[in-house]
Amino acid sequence: MAGGVIATSDGREYPGKLTGKVLVTCIVAAMGGLIFGYDLGISGGVTSTDSFLEKFFPAVYRKEASAKPSDNQYCKFDSQTLTLFTSSLYLAAMVASIFASAITRNFGRRITMLLGGILFCAGALLNGFAQRVWMLIVGRMLLGFGIGCANQSVPIYVSEMAPYRFRGALNMMFQLAITVGILVAGLLNYFFAKIEGGWGWRLSLGGATVPALIMIVGSFCLPDTPNSLIERSHFKEAKEQLVKIRGVDDVENEYNDLVEASEASKLVKNPWATILQRKYRPQLTMAICIPLFQQLTGMNVITFYAPLLFRTIGFGSSDALMSAVITGSVNCLATIVSILGVDKWGRRTLFLQGGAQMFICQVIITIAIAVKFGTSGDPGELQKYYAFGLVFFICVYVAGFAWSWGPLGWLVPSEIFPLEVRPAAQSINVSVNMIFTYAIAQVFTAMLCHLKFGLFIFFACWVLIMSFFIYKFLPETKGIPIEEMAIVWRNHPYWRKFVCSEEELSCPGGDIQMRKGVDGV
Repeated sequence: MAGGVIATSDGREYPGKLTGKVLVTCIVAAMGGLIFGYDLGISGGVTSTDSFLEKFFPAVYRKEASAKPSDNQYCKFDSQTLTLFTSSLYLAAMVASIFASAITRNFGRRITMLLGGILFCAGALLNGFAQRVWMLIVGRMLLGFGIGCANQSVPIYVSEMAPYRFRGALNMMFQLAITVGILVAGLLNYFFAKIEGGWGWRLSLGGATVPALIMIVGSFCLPDTPNSLIERSHFKEAKEQLVKIRGVDDVENEYNDLVEASEASKLVKNPWATILQRKYRPQLTMAICIPLFQQLTGMNVITFYAPLLFRTIGFGSSDALMSAVITGSVNCLATIVSILGVDKWGRRTLFLQGGAQMFICQVIITIAIAVKFGTSGDPGELQKYYAFGLVFFICVYVAGFAWSWGPLGWLVPSEIFPLEVRPAAQSINVSVNMIFTYAIAQVFTAMLCHLKFGLFIFFACWVLIMSFFIYKFLPETKGIPIEEMAIVWRNHPYWRKFVCSEEELSCPGGDIQMRKGVDGV
């Protein structure tokens, strides 16, 4: 295993190596991402299945089945009831992530993960046996509660367990699990759609119990993080755990820093109010803006609605499901590239490169759809080379997201929060992510109907804005210990005025003088 030391801001060092124990622990914990990924991948395929639509959304089924070439093809799936089936989950996840903050802080990360797995399993069973629309919606809400708990606790757990030299790669295991879940869901949708009798969608929805059970079993096997043990005053266990996961006996410096951070966090009675303080302005900004921008890349449009989108632009039902499998495979492979390079290339480089790649692809896709499909959405006879070209550029776009905004949207927020506000800040991160996932899911079919091919330009404009935001405001965080992260804000030309006190003549870790009273709130 790799080893080594890195000096902290005051010259101390954290000895340690990437042990087999911590590697296996982080992989098992990251499997919590399977439940999120499976749901993202399964819902789009199910909502494009004729037998599912006919049973639960007959009006949409009749509209789609009776559509003529002269009809506006962009609008044939426009149904707020249908999109509510997909998007209701994300409102539930937003609510759950807020309550999960208190559970994570008071009872540990593992308990929150266990609760998430149980709720998700219950929702999957209800969806699989659903006979009425209300059963689908309630099941989706239970799934959302499970995802909210998992997304709140898993990134924090992995960031705290991982040695900081490998934190980026290990934390991205969560995103890799999400992409694996999406890919598996796409494959199952494709094969289950071929089952005679049209009941394969029940297997797709009920199959979510498998990743839920993996998460439940995994949460029983995982140890608590040293940070969580110290936070709950189990100091001896925390030190023993730190020795085990670092693979060395000399953990005094890291242990003392964790205890110091914990003592500071205990002075904070209300982390929700504390994070609003001026010195936490950088972290609060990132907790809001990064998940917001992650959703405005447009990737979730591809993920939830890939089969529906491909059917809208001229693919058959089976071809549309297979195209979703192809994009899911690209998503998974590109995430592996990011895992291998994030701690070498850095977060900012991947953010900016991925943004440029997505923007170029979105412009090309817009032109291709505009030329062939026009404003009616009827491509006439769609030549194979044209269809393959569209799928190719969608795949290149997916790859750009998968090694940038996809994994980094979870990694960067989880590693920048101080312990005293970490659960609350992660809840804000997840809540913003879920509310905008809900919003995009709920309005997508209406946007497609009204904006037509301009939908891709809408998201392309946001990609430009978010790339500028990263260039201007996000410092590089690779190789910085999680409890030493304050130094990156002190060194940043914009954020230093927020994190340094006005009484200081100079900002520790910074390189310019500060004058008392110059900087406003």
